Amino acid sequence: MEKRPWYKIENEEEISSPCLLVYPSRIERNIQTMISMVSDVKKLRPHIKTHKMAEVIDLQLKYGIDKFKCATIAEAELLGQRKTSDVLLAMQPVGPNVGRFFKLLSKYPHTRFSTIIDNKDSLYEIEKMAKTTGKSVRLFLDLNVGMDRTGIEPGEEAAELYKNIADSEFLEAAGLHVYDGHIRNPAIEERKGECDAAFKSVLELKHRLEAEGYTVPTIVAGGSPSFPVHARREEVDTSPGTTLLWDARYGSSFKDMDFLPAAVLITRVISKPAADIFCLDLGHKAIAPEMDFPRVHIFGLEDCEQIGQSEEHLVLRNKSKSPVKIGQVFYAIPMHICPTVAKYPEVLTIEEGKVTGKWKVAARDHRLII
Repeated sequence: MEKRPWYKIENEEEISSPCLLVYPSRIERNIQTMISMVSDVKKLRPHIKTHKMAEVIDLQLKYGIDKFKCATIAEAELLGQRKTSDVLLAMQPVGPNVGRFFKLLSKYPHTRFSTIIDNKDSLYEIEKMAKTTGKSVRLFLDLNVGMDRTGIEPGEEAAELYKNIADSEFLEAAGLHVYDGHIRNPAIEERKGECDAAFKSVLELKHRLEAEGYTVPTIVAGGSPSFPVHARREEVDTSPGTTLLWDARYGSSFKDMDFLPAAVLITRVISKPAADIFCLDLGHKAIAPEMDFPRVHIFGLEDCEQIGQSEEHLVLRNKSKSPVKIGQVFYAIPMHICPTVAKYPEVLTIEEGKVTGKWKVAARDHRLII
């Protein structure tokens, strides 16, 4: 009897599509792989932006991971609700989010929260509220090493800003934060060379500050592509995120990392408008549309070309003219899993081909309570 593919479920005819499936045993295996890549589990600070689920947080806590990184106040609050010990909000709070950040400190005192800043205006705003509320705040200096998205370039101005944090009566200099997501070379040795070159200026800033009598307790560095490089550094906490669920883009790009895809979309053929054209129910509302085609890797349709997408539809050209039936079920791994998860209020959990339950994508929205 032919063995069922790992992603296929027994009662697929009962599952409405599109639907996101997750495989807890594979997530657990990915957690174990992350841990195996660092010298100490304490060096891991995984990002939860990919999954946004309490159950995935709890799986990591089970393996001794107790520091986390997040991108929204809602994600930070979810981590507070799970009683994690240390949470870095890696999105500089501005406007009302400054006040919301301080509410986190009050509502979840068992969790040590920190955030990032890259300019004096943000520093002064946070410092002013810290003084008003009487709460000391841990701040990481966010550095720009080439991503050109956020952060301040390592140098004189960055050094002065860090000193401003450290010298403040109401702030605590927690260290340096650097995200090098622009480094995506598929070849690990070339990726390592680019990563090391970018990280050199970070170490230079650290050593300069220490020479002037300032303490730099921690460097939080990298995402998933640079995780294998930073995992070897003794002085760095690593913050992979996509590694927990993995996706088709990273799986095809970074062969050096032994992570398993652990999230799959179930989809159906809904129309065949022409002899060589058919349509699946995987529109913009079902899968992240920000990338070029292909948007997904579809098992069994590798020879088909993805040619169009709208709100509810994904259109494919059937190059081989293989028979495809209306209502036929297919399984697909997203090219980019992070924004795809955020499209679903809940996911189905799958073990050994069976639906075992549902997990809420709890931090999908931008607000929980605070």
